[in-house]
Amino acid sequence: MDRGIWATWYDLPGEGRDEYISWLHEVHIPKALSRPGYLWAAHVENIWDDEREAEKSRILTHTDDKGVPSGNAYLMLFGAPGPTVFLDPSPDQMKENCTAEDREMFGRRVGARSCIFVEHARINGPEAKTRAPGLTPGPAIQIGTFNINAVENEDELGSWYAQVRMPRLMKMEGCVGARNLVSVSGWARHAILYEWVSLESLKKNFTTEKIERSRRNVGNLIHAPGSPTLGSRICPPAG
Repeated sequence: MDRGIWATWYDLPGEGRDEYISWLHEVHIPKALSRPGYLWAAHVENIWDDEREAEKSRILTHTDDKGVPSGNAYLMLFGAPGPTVFLDPSPDQMKENCTAEDREMFGRRVGARSCIFVEHARINGPEAKTRAPGLTPGPAIQIGTFNINAVENEDELGSWYAQVRMPRLMKMEGCVGARNLVSVSGWARHAILYEWVSLESLKKNFTTEKIERSRRNVGNLIHAPGSPTLGSRICPPAG
């Protein structure tokens, strides 16, 4: 089981973008997957839609901490049996042994921020059987990352996911699955990762609950910059 996830959000400048992506897909990801415990990798290109961003700004609270990097154009995900895989060696320790090419390519990332998560709950949706290759998340991925505004609201958030949001996802058309995550490292304490068969299906079929309990819980969250991000998996390609 893949209960550990290492997530990195970042932007890229236009110049050298194609070269970087070729290196990431053809060199870096295969090398990473050769490490003990690394089970899968998924590289996601996120979408930017002005209407969607305006709606997020209207409904959600985002952190005003300028120390939290704001990259959001791409999302790199790795999966492992548990988060310890990503801490032995740690990301900083791995950087010490990077090649010159690795350092140059990583240096192209702008506004990069990372979290290492452990999964504490998961549901499979109606399309769970389509997850491939292996345990790799579905072709469309939305992930929200956030802290909560008060410790006393933690239990209610967890029970709301368990009692309301996750059971509904099990029945949503096009849903591959969803994972509740908590962080071992990184700014966000909590995350929710939704997997879908396609962006079109996610936009059409993923609906939130029009109830006061849902509005209250969403209102208690302080999101990372740009959260939730939504994008298509470009490596491995869908289909």
